This record gives sequence, C-alpha cells and structure tokens, in this order.
Amino acid sequence: MNLVILYEEELAGNGKAVICGPRRVTHIQDVLRAMPGGQIKAGLLNGRIGEGMVVSSTPEKVEMQVEFSSEPPSALPATMILALPRPKTYKKVLQAATAMGVKEFIVIESWKVDKSYWNSPALSAEETREQFILGLEQGRDTMLPAISFKRRFKPFVEDELPDIIKDRLPLLAHPGAVNPCPRNVAGPIVLCVGPEGGFTEYEVNLLEEYGMQPVSIGARIMRTEFAICALLGRIF
Repeated sequence: MNLVILYEEELAGNGKAVICGPRRVTHIQDVLRAMPGGQIKAGLLNGRIGEGMVVSSTPEKVEMQVEFSSEPPSALPATMILALPRPKTYKKVLQAATAMGVKEFIVIESWKVDKSYWNSPALSAEETREQFILGLEQGRDTMLPAISFKRRFKPFVEDELPDIIKDRLPLLAHPGAVNPCPRNVAGPIVLCVGPEGGFTEYEVNLLEEYGMQPVSIGARIMRTEFAICALLGRIF
C-alpha cells in the first residue's frame, strides 16, 4: 500500500480522519509501522493527495490529521476492452491496469470465455471496487475507474465499438498479428485484449472490420495480466 485511501465518511472535520477498516488499520500498524507522530501518504477517494500524521492508534482504529495538497497523477488516455478472463485473473488485471492509470474498462463476452465466469462473485460491484482500490493504493492514485459489462459480442462490436474508437487509436492485441504494437503513443487509444487462448478467427475478423487494428508484442504468449502491463508500458 503506497497510499492510504480515505473516504468522505471518515473525515471528522478540522483535518481529522478516523480509519476503522481492519485491512488498512493492520497495514498502517504492521507494515507501514506508523506510530503516533508518524507521517504516511494519504489520499481522499476521487479527490486530492497529501500527508497524514498518525495521532492515535489502536487495534480497532487509527486517527490521523490529514492535509490534501496535490492532485492525483494524470490518467492514461486509454479505454480497455477486455474479454472476461477467469475470476482470479480478472482481479489481477483490474489491480494492475488501475495502478498504471487506466480509468475505463469494458468487459465483453467471447466464444472462449467460460460462461460460468459471468456468475462469479468476483464480478460484483463490491469485489470490483475492492480491486480498483487496491490498484489505486499501489499507484498512488485516488480516482476510481469506470467499468461496464457487455454480454453480446456481435451487437457490441457492430453497434457500440465504432463510437468508442472514434478519434482514438484502436489496437487489438492479437498473437501472430503482422504489425508490431506501436510505441510512445501520444494520443488516446482503445486497447482490446482477448481471452486466454485469444479471440477466434471470426471475432478477430469482425473486430478488424469495425476498425480495430491487430498488433503484436512478439512471439511469446503471456498471461493476460502480464500482457496488459507489457502492452501499456510499450504504448505509453
């Protein structure tokens, strides 16, 4: 945890904050080892970043005096379209991409996506938000991303994708693509990443027909969470 995220309801006025969540309290005490008088990085969810001085600390809560003095880092100008991976990978992807600054996720259906994944508790609003928070803490950011889910592949590509990619560089990460993934892109992008095993030939052809540009980062096949980090690091 590189940044302690605070919530509006934890602000007590006069620059004071009271943290009661067990995960954060334990981390402040056992990992950051912040004793009364100690300083830690803190940020208000969807707000500014600053410093927090620990005033008191018990096993149940930590009281701090906080001052928010700076803006969070700039978001990556990237929209990520993600074929739903297995639930554990879904969590890792959200954390990693959020830490890197992605603020918009669109999770889609694909032929190779196991239908049972859509019923996983990992996709609940609460679990998804938790992964976003963990990513924000890692990346020293406070701005929550947005996420939407699209269960019908063909209608999404035909009816929604053209507007999403308008005035953006539309990149389809696809193993075996002829063109290499571009580097140091200056403008906004849409990055589409397939399921484990990749999109089917039909899906690739449809995505390409509606404007996506297949690109590759080499011959090696990576796990989804690693591929996304490699792609974003190369593109930006």
